[in-house]
Amino acid sequence: MAHESFEDTEIAKLMNEVFISIKVDREERPDIDKIYMTVCQMMTGQGGWPLTIIMTPDKKPFFAGTYFPKTSRFGRIGIMDLISRIKQLWNSEKEKVLESANQITFTLNNMTNEAPGEKLNKKTLRKAYEQLRARFDQNFGGFSTPKFPTPHNLIFLLRYWKRTKDDYALKMVEKTLQYMRKGGIYDHIGFGIHRYSTDQKWLVPHFEKMLYDQALVSIAYLEAYQATKKEIYANTVREIFSYVLRDMTSPEGGFYSAEDADSEGEEGKFYVWSEEEIQKILEEDDAEYIFQKYNTRKEGNFLEESTQRRTGNNILHLQTLDVINSPRLEKIREKLFNGREKRIHPSKDDKILTDWNGLMIAALAKGGQILNEKIYIEAAQKAANFIIKAMKNADDRLLHRYRDSEAEILAYLDDYAFFIWGLIELYEATFDTEYLKIALDLNNELIEHFWDNDIAGFYFYPDDGEQLISRQKEIYDGAIPSGNSVAMSNLLRLSYITGDTDLEKKADLLGRVFAEKIESTPIAYTQFLIAVDFGVGPTFSLVIAGDTNSDDTNSMLETVNNDYIPNKVLIFRPTENYPPKIDKFSNFIEWFDKVQEKATAYVCINKTCKPPTTDSMKMIEYLESIS
Repeated sequence: MAHESFEDTEIAKLMNEVFISIKVDREERPDIDKIYMTVCQMMTGQGGWPLTIIMTPDKKPFFAGTYFPKTSRFGRIGIMDLISRIKQLWNSEKEKVLESANQITFTLNNMTNEAPGEKLNKKTLRKAYEQLRARFDQNFGGFSTPKFPTPHNLIFLLRYWKRTKDDYALKMVEKTLQYMRKGGIYDHIGFGIHRYSTDQKWLVPHFEKMLYDQALVSIAYLEAYQATKKEIYANTVREIFSYVLRDMTSPEGGFYSAEDADSEGEEGKFYVWSEEEIQKILEEDDAEYIFQKYNTRKEGNFLEESTQRRTGNNILHLQTLDVINSPRLEKIREKLFNGREKRIHPSKDDKILTDWNGLMIAALAKGGQILNEKIYIEAAQKAANFIIKAMKNADDRLLHRYRDSEAEILAYLDDYAFFIWGLIELYEATFDTEYLKIALDLNNELIEHFWDNDIAGFYFYPDDGEQLISRQKEIYDGAIPSGNSVAMSNLLRLSYITGDTDLEKKADLLGRVFAEKIESTPIAYTQFLIAVDFGVGPTFSLVIAGDTNSDDTNSMLETVNNDYIPNKVLIFRPTENYPPKIDKFSNFIEWFDKVQEKATAYVCINKTCKPPTTDSMKMIEYLESIS
């Protein structure tokens, strides 16, 4: 619509005569997007982007739709005819329009079915698993077409496998991750994951690269690596991180939002290859090797969507994973990468968003901890420190967006929830209590300004933010998890780190208030159910008391980082300085000290503690217990 209508002089003149036209960046103003997308779905039964809303001067909508062509065709009204009709309606039947707008607004504000209900439990987890299993593509992995990565589905399944030992849950995860890694949705030359696959086989992607996908997909691969010990998953994470650190990191340390799908006006042009282009870069035998391994064809290996014809272009993809990281393939990949760098790059969305940065910080901190790579932790620290320093207002309130040296827009629920998640992961990766302190402070701020004191749950925007026509609570876990889902996990983890039971009670209320909605279709709320899985337990607080950087302390930490124990929090109590700073934040560890001058593990299961042990294997035995 931007090119077809908004940049058209005739359309622009007509729009300016009838409307005050406002184009909203839905990533900068997700509060506006969420409200009016709900309106569109309510009025038309469907949604999507571009989102077209026509409203009264006091922001009350009376018309909603998505894409409109310039002129009417094939039964779809064009924007020119639509504007004329709206103008006529406004001039001749204004009272009816206003009445309709009031009714829509009333319905919007009274459509909630929130009420504290029963606790979500193991039966809910089972129901979500069965729904995922019913939708699973047994041939190529994933759960729908088009195929989005939706990493929280996979992370939920890993936890379900850990809880039940149901091998099919793990099979669904592995098949999906492996086919994603082989497919065209993965950038085999420059690394990173594209936004989604348009086909069943993960071959033809929408070529846009989103920061949040890099973060969440990395977490899924990291947890799969912990669960299976398969190096392919760890290597995939390293590649995604190398892409983010190379192409998506600002000089200040924050992470950019996205890279476009288009370059030179054509989607995917930067990423596809003709065999002739490959032959110009590589020696003959290397080119033939690439043709074979990456499944190219002279006529092209995919159909162009608009013409349904092959154009001689190829999307590189693999049939098997056994060639990945072979020295020969890596050497050739570097040559192709250097050749591709000479092309015109897709444009970069260089705004820095607190919420998406929070996800990337969480992924890097977790990756540094699991893979024992300091460079990832350092990148996470630099990004977190940047947000703490540069993305606050004069009142020390968190802000949503940074660009061109300016931070603006009061933070939303997702900003708080995702950044707190990143800070918790950073604490567990570094044991720097400053990150824990900031996480707790932000969590208090979140409760103060976003919590619904009448029913429970977090609103999407704060009580002192711009007041829109509706103040909603979002729990649907779509391409990105909802803020309420992540906030529930944060509340539980912070409760188990600090011993503050009030945080756990808040999480319980959060689970109850949305219980009815989640019970109806749990497959739509898998990130929320990850928090429920943690709450249902068994849940572990692991405190390691020992001297910082001593061999026995490091050995114990390495042992626990290698094992897949998702429902735990990790606390380190350094014993060389007294009293350690962590004692100010955790109310149950004051007497947890070394035993016989050795690093000692204290494992508490559902807040009941086992005897201390200096034996790493005994520690793991406690952590693997189910009661």
